[in-house]
Amino acid sequence: MPLTLDQVSARAADILTEVERAVVGKRRSLEIVLSGVLAGGHVLMEDFPGLGKTLAARSFAQALGLDFARAQFTPDLLPSDLTGSFLYDQRSHEFTFRNGPLFTGLLLADEINRTPPKTQSALLEAMQEGQVTVEGETFALPRPFHVLATANPVEYEGTYPLPEAQLDRFLLRVSFGYPSAQQEWEVLQRRMARRQEAQEVGRVTDAAGLLEMQQAVETVTVDEAVGQYCVRLVAATRSHQSLLMGASPRGSLALLLTSRAYAVLRGRDYVVPEDVKEVAHAALDHRVTVRPELWMNDVSAASVVDSVLGSVPTPAAAMTAGPRTGFERP
Repeated sequence: MPLTLDQVSARAADILTEVERAVVGKRRSLEIVLSGVLAGGHVLMEDFPGLGKTLAARSFAQALGLDFARAQFTPDLLPSDLTGSFLYDQRSHEFTFRNGPLFTGLLLADEINRTPPKTQSALLEAMQEGQVTVEGETFALPRPFHVLATANPVEYEGTYPLPEAQLDRFLLRVSFGYPSAQQEWEVLQRRMARRQEAQEVGRVTDAAGLLEMQQAVETVTVDEAVGQYCVRLVAATRSHQSLLMGASPRGSLALLLTSRAYAVLRGRDYVVPEDVKEVAHAALDHRVTVRPELWMNDVSAASVVDSVLGSVPTPAAAMTAGPRTGFERP
C-alpha cells in the first residue's frame, strides 16, 4: 500500500531528528538537503572546511538506510576510479567489470572542485543519466542514487571550479555556516559524552522506503498560481540588470520539485508561495551569473535572488490554498 503524505512527513521528521544527533544546530540546512533528496535530486554542499558537510552526508546515508560510498576527489583521480573498469580474470580468461564507488545509494563526492573536468564530467553524467558507460557498455546505477558533493568556496589553488553548466545539474546548493557559541559548546559536550570520535545515527528507512517517500511527494498538489510564480521568479533573473546569465528552465523545475518536498516537511499536501521562497536561494543562487564588473560592489547571486523575491508579486493566499490534510506542522 502506498505511503500517505502524513506518513512521509512523520518519517521525514524522524530522519531529521536522527541526523541532528550528529549535526548540531543546522535544522534548516538539513531540511533543504532532505528536500533535495525527496525530490529525487543531487545536492552540492559548499562551505568552509570543518562545518559538518561530510558528517551530514554520512548521517543522511545512515538514517535513510542507503549504501554509502565516499570518493575523495584529487587532481589525479581518473573517471575509471569512479565508474569502475574492466579487469582481466586469468582464471576465466575474460574481462570482467568491477564496480566503482558510483554503484551505491548515496555517494559523497568530497571536494568535487579538486579534480579535473574530465573526472567531474564522469560524475555529472552519472547524476543526469543514472548510468555509466565503460568501454562502450552501459551499466545502470542502483535506485535510488543520490550525490551529496562538497566544495570549498574560498580555496582556489589547485582546484577546478565547476562551470555554470555543470553546477546547473545539482538540484540544490546549500551552505551550513558557522555555529553559534552555544551550538559549538553543544558539539563539544556531545563529543565528551560519547567518549569516541565516531558518531552513529539510527536507521529510519531503507532504499525501498525512500523510493516510496519520493513517489508520495509526486502527489503533492501545486496550484497553477504557484507554478506560474516559479516561472516568473526564474524569468526575472534572465532580465535582471546585475546578471550576465539568468537561470535556465531547470531553475523553475528545481523550485517546483523542491518546494513540493519542503511542503511535506512542513506537514502539507499542497505548496504555498512561502515554500517556494524558502528553497529559492538553494535552487537559484548557483544558477545565475553576476556580471564580473559588479563583484567589487558586493553584488552576489544571493543578493540578486533576494531582489527578485522582493520584486515579483506573491500569489494571493486564496489562490494557492489547497485541501488541508490535518497533519500540518508548525
